Amino acid sequence: MIPLDRHPGDTPGRTRWRRFLSEWWVAWFCVLALPGHAQVLNGIDVLEAERFATLRGKRVGLLSNPTGINRRGEPTWKVLRGAPGVKLVALFGAEHGFDGQARAGIEVRDSIHGPTGLPVYSLYGPGPVRRPTPRMLEGLDVLVYDIQDTGCRSYTYISSLGLAMEACASNGVAVVVLDRPNPLGGQRVEGPGLDARYKSFVGHWPIPYVYGMTPGELARMIRGEGWIRGNCSLTVVPLRGWSRSMTWNDTKLTWIPSSPNVPRGDTPLYLVATGVLGEIGGLNLGTGTANSFRIIGAPWIDPSRFSSQLNSYKLPGIAFEPLELDFNRRPADGAEVRGVRLRFTQPATAPIAAVNFYALEAIRKTTGQDLFRKAMQRGKSWDMFDKVTGSDKTRKAMQSGRSARDIVASWRSGEDAFRKRRRPYLLYAEPQPPKVEPAAKPKPKSTNATRP
Repeated sequence: MIPLDRHPGDTPGRTRWRRFLSEWWVAWFCVLALPGHAQVLNGIDVLEAERFATLRGKRVGLLSNPTGINRRGEPTWKVLRGAPGVKLVALFGAEHGFDGQARAGIEVRDSIHGPTGLPVYSLYGPGPVRRPTPRMLEGLDVLVYDIQDTGCRSYTYISSLGLAMEACASNGVAVVVLDRPNPLGGQRVEGPGLDARYKSFVGHWPIPYVYGMTPGELARMIRGEGWIRGNCSLTVVPLRGWSRSMTWNDTKLTWIPSSPNVPRGDTPLYLVATGVLGEIGGLNLGTGTANSFRIIGAPWIDPSRFSSQLNSYKLPGIAFEPLELDFNRRPADGAEVRGVRLRFTQPATAPIAAVNFYALEAIRKTTGQDLFRKAMQRGKSWDMFDKVTGSDKTRKAMQSGRSARDIVASWRSGEDAFRKRRRPYLLYAEPQPPKVEPAAKPKPKSTNATRP
């Protein structure tokens, strides 16, 4: 954004030129946001279009990572650094760090941001530190949150969001969320809920595994439902041009990897579909490669039988293609793999959380291998599995031999209840079901007919 205030040494003509360019940017953003236009504007773009009115005159902290960019690809920290009337004084990083480079579960220490010299406070630091401390928040008026999420409960950025809101409420600091799309779309609600006994950093809020909300909507729900202590002063700068039926590829936005194993904009779909399998072990999911979470394989799987069994479940909007990768010829794929590649034919509506459990069942039926039982024989701890799935119910159902169909059906009442509960916090309209015209009533027979 080009400052409206006059720069030292500017002539009146140059000042008018700066003002013209600034107003041109605002007008262009408004055109992009017109109904029916293909462009989607993130919260940072809307903030720019509104001339940073929400932050003017404030001392600002920014919780972000490399996914925080505007439509021109400029990082949010750089945009705020040059914004008129805004003083950026501190940076904060969640899991994977402010630079987004740390591996999952690796704690990151506080540091100094090279380009600006500002302090970078880690909210995934040793100690452990998982929320801003009073020292970190000292002197701030506002903490801005701008991170692209995946839409999955176990992805820890939403835990950092809510805990930061709680810390800010305790220290008199306002929170501004620059909204971003849910890459899974805003209609999909799937998976097991969260039992409070299993609350953790990989499952902090009582929401389904897939909750179908943007970060801004979820922040409103976290505050509105009283899931945090204190009265957080919250402002959400909403998206423009986004609808709930959009998955990431529909937005035409540039995807920046949200973490090292989520390299592409459609990876979150696959992350939800196979990520729980990773908590059991024994399979190659392609993580660390371009196929991250897109494949399910092992050297002992028959690709043809496995794909046929999975396709026999007729999961709508998803196909399973037989796959064989030779490690010697395809080293970039990470390992020899025999199994299936997932392909979504209806990305916005295909049931994705269910795939994990149908895959386990298909492996058992086609190979005789029970990965869950083998993991127990290895003495695997199920602590993280239970935290990710939200309780011990899913594990016990699997131990008892319940079918995938029964496990998935057991989620339904919780999913329906959550759809109703989230409704007051939604910022973007839910699609209305098509109107069904009532059938025309048959005309009454005439009572004046002459008898034969």
